Amino acid sequence: MTAPSTAPAPGRGGRWIQQWDPEDEAFWNETGEKIARRNLWFSVFSEHIGFSVWTLWSVLVLFMGPKYGLTPADKFMLTSMVTLVGAVVRVPYTFAVAVFGGRNWTIISASLLLIPTIAAFAVMHPGTSFSTFLVVGLLAGIGGGNFASSMTNINAFFPLRKKGWALGLNAGGGNIGVPVIQLAALAIIGASGGPRVLLGIYIPLIVVAAVLAALFMDNLASVKNDTGAAKDAAKDAHTWIMSFLYIGTFGSFIGYSFAFGQVLTNQFGRTPLQAAYVTFIGPLLGSLIRPVGGWLADRYGGSKITLWNFVAMGAATAVLVFASMQKSLPLFTAAFVVLFVLSGLGNGSTYKMIPGIFQAKAVAKGLEGEEAAAYGRRLSGASMGLIGAVGALGGVGINLAFRQSFLSYGSGTGAFVAFLAFYAVAFAVTWAVYLRRPVAQPQANASTSEAKQQLSYAEV
Repeated sequence: MTAPSTAPAPGRGGRWIQQWDPEDEAFWNETGEKIARRNLWFSVFSEHIGFSVWTLWSVLVLFMGPKYGLTPADKFMLTSMVTLVGAVVRVPYTFAVAVFGGRNWTIISASLLLIPTIAAFAVMHPGTSFSTFLVVGLLAGIGGGNFASSMTNINAFFPLRKKGWALGLNAGGGNIGVPVIQLAALAIIGASGGPRVLLGIYIPLIVVAAVLAALFMDNLASVKNDTGAAKDAAKDAHTWIMSFLYIGTFGSFIGYSFAFGQVLTNQFGRTPLQAAYVTFIGPLLGSLIRPVGGWLADRYGGSKITLWNFVAMGAATAVLVFASMQKSLPLFTAAFVVLFVLSGLGNGSTYKMIPGIFQAKAVAKGLEGEEAAAYGRRLSGASMGLIGAVGALGGVGINLAFRQSFLSYGSGTGAFVAFLAFYAVAFAVTWAVYLRRPVAQPQANASTSEAKQQLSYAEV
């Protein structure tokens, strides 16, 4: 039988919860889990809309035929810059949660999505200059920031043993915003509708997301602005190592989401409607499997799942190179969808590793109980924004690589070869840092201690 909770019931004056201890099992079972799940669902919805707005231009470029006067290189440049802004704003969005509160910032960040959506509605017609499209596209990048603030917020609500599942579900539900907007575009293109119809659907949804956050979400008083945490996270080598690995997983997911339709139209001659029929499948499956990646990481260890996931991503990319050279559209499409699925799986496992790594560091420092948990939450929450931002830069690299590959070779083959090499390096880094077992010398106490700490990372 679980002992009664010693933690006080959460106070919600002004939608602020003053006391929150998810590691207390009795507190979690009595009140904590219900509150955490409620905040999770509405966080997912707001982040979902944010992802849709961020990837809006991956869809809008399919509507932009010859009368818009944009070359394939122009379109890749446009989507690259949108991805870049989405990556950069993730850093301030992460710390905005601590400044404004998770609920309050969700309301603000959701409301801000009206700016790029209304702006796109105003300029989306032939005759608009490329520079205007570029500026308006840059505004859509703010939708990428919602992920970072949402993940930081939800990370604080759940105990360590539940973080893989919760963060995977939160991120996966947000990622589904990519295929959903692509499906909406497919329906509109199929019905001979224009891009403004799509934008007209999302404007009221943004308002709904902001209102629901105001009505049903909470702020945690314990999540306070801690600039020291940001500095400590930035100084920790694991923050940058995980950023590199996240480039391989999430960078692939978001980069391919922007580029898939353009590759099909430019390399295989598909019409926008034909491309839209398949472009949503990969992001949809990649989003749905992200919680599975988190669950597998909870069960078997995130580093192990991540390691073998990079092996599989490399194999799928090798098939893509072959299919691209052979101009085999069915094989190319199938391999691309598999690569999306693997990127989603890796997204879940890498994000589960983050709190586990900092918890292991806390234990290695001799911390125990709530003190260790608080240390892990502090650094993992701060590092998530940096990791998410750097990881999203991978999407920029993918679109720029495709742009250069099409300019140089007329196809995406050169870009895929570069991606294959990257996955090989990511595999090596994962093994060397988190799974390689150093030989501990019994006579050297320092080496033994280091070996024990290294071994603990294999379980994160």
